[in-house]
Amino acid sequence: MTPRLLRTAVATALALGALGLTQPARATSSDGVHTVRVPDGDPHERSLAPRTSEPFSLIGITWNDPDAALNGTAQVRTRSRETGAWSAWRPLGTDVRTPETGPDRDRPGVRGSTQPLWTGPSDGFQVRVSGARLPAGLRVELVDPEAGSGAVHTAVVEPDDVAPDVAGPAAGPLAAERPAVTSRSAWGADESLVKDPPTLTGDTKAMFVHHTAGTNDYACSQSASIVRGVFLYHVQSNGWNDIGYHFLVDKCGTVFEGRAGGIDKPVLGAHAYGFNTATSSVSVLGDYSTAATSAAVRESVAKVAAWKLGLYGIDPAGTVVLTAGADNGKYKLGQKVTFNRISGHRDGYPTACPGQNLYDDLPEIRTLAANAGKPAEPAPESADPWAEDEGVLAR
Repeated sequence: MTPRLLRTAVATALALGALGLTQPARATSSDGVHTVRVPDGDPHERSLAPRTSEPFSLIGITWNDPDAALNGTAQVRTRSRETGAWSAWRPLGTDVRTPETGPDRDRPGVRGSTQPLWTGPSDGFQVRVSGARLPAGLRVELVDPEAGSGAVHTAVVEPDDVAPDVAGPAAGPLAAERPAVTSRSAWGADESLVKDPPTLTGDTKAMFVHHTAGTNDYACSQSASIVRGVFLYHVQSNGWNDIGYHFLVDKCGTVFEGRAGGIDKPVLGAHAYGFNTATSSVSVLGDYSTAATSAAVRESVAKVAAWKLGLYGIDPAGTVVLTAGADNGKYKLGQKVTFNRISGHRDGYPTACPGQNLYDDLPEIRTLAANAGKPAEPAPESADPWAEDEGVLAR
């Protein structure tokens, strides 16, 4: 380094120090995700001081062992790119588990992780993690859904396309109208990142309702970016093959296609540890432990569930017995469990998801879904076919 560059580096370090910031952390980057290592050390407490970073809009923490749990708390503060203001400390959900089966578990590089948090456009962060015994290899994941390779492909299996060797489900007597769904190509999924073909299971028997947690402070015009951010986090940070959820719904009721393979197919997901097989999922963007749902959210979740279950002639207001595919902290491997056909994530796994408010809405959602599969009753006919016209003429 030349003397001039050395003086510049020292001056920059002093200036950042005066602002209480470290110099920009050395990060690794891949397709819109920058990672910053949290140094190992104290097995109970680890942190990173406030620092400038590459641009990001979603943040989370991962670690080496995909089967290790972070039995503690993880908190972050972030700095807005628009205002330069720092947020308050915000928690990251620690209830994520690596799927019990399928390519999301078997791929090399799968990592344990927290839930991601949508922050909006940001360029600085601070982290603190504490627990009984923290897992090794902690790193911060900074996701910029507006970056990436730009290799967005549109060769997606469309919902109405059926491969010659895959029989689609026959619509049953409870078939409901298919809701409008924003496709993967429309929200910008980079299909080059999905390395393995989707895994198909048996008939879809139940629908689990989730929330993404994090924040409700987003505009619905940002929803596609949030979905893209969750996709990048699940694939690039967790090491999964694809986004874990089958459908996502924003607070305005817009429905997004999640995992690839065809929304009308029984695609194996990564959403409910122990009960991923033969189930589907819909996750609402936001934290419904703190926010109330809107009528648009409840109606959209109900429409998705009614249509998906209706493909198999299933009454969405009914119940089903499922077999646990893993010891998940709530049920034992092989245990038979009775679920509502539309259940909350917490019904199958020890978590607060989908938040108390959304969970309390599930009875109404089941009723809406059940009604969605019923044929509309014809309007009553007037005894006198001329009465209505005469009434109009009289006015």
